[in-house]
Amino acid sequence: MIDIDDKTCPCCAGALHRIGEDVAERLDVIPATFRALVIRRPKYGCRACEEVVVQAPAPTRLIEGGLPTEATVAHVVVAKYADHTPLYRQAQMYARRGVVLDRSTLTHWTGTAAELLKPLHARLLEKLKASGKLFADETRAPVLDPGRGRTKLGQLWA
Repeated sequence: MIDIDDKTCPCCAGALHRIGEDVAERLDVIPATFRALVIRRPKYGCRACEEVVVQAPAPTRLIEGGLPTEATVAHVVVAKYADHTPLYRQAQMYARRGVVLDRSTLTHWTGTAAELLKPLHARLLEKLKASGKLFADETRAPVLDPGRGRTKLGQLWA
């Protein structure tokens, strides 16, 4: 519940009374458990002047108008990149739990997270370049070579 602090009419200083509310649901995740977070924002009107409607502002969202909480997006990104779980497989796993999410939706969430993390990436790169020494692991591994029908030797840098 997100409510206003002052229930006094800003126009005539009369008492505001509740005339309705906006209700919004967001999708949140606790590993292996999904839950709907319901946000209620009561609306208040003034009986004296009947012209004022006051309501607490809606909280900001990571994806405007979207269902996921920050924890849900973080869960999808970590599962994709740290746990190596492709988005289509995550969509299948969520569907088994009763949450139907299209792979394109998960892709949008992942892209939004990447966009928001760009400043962190830039700062880390800046700090690395300022270092006197850098260490790298140039692991060699066979990778597919499309069009040639075979593999070639690639390097994974960490």
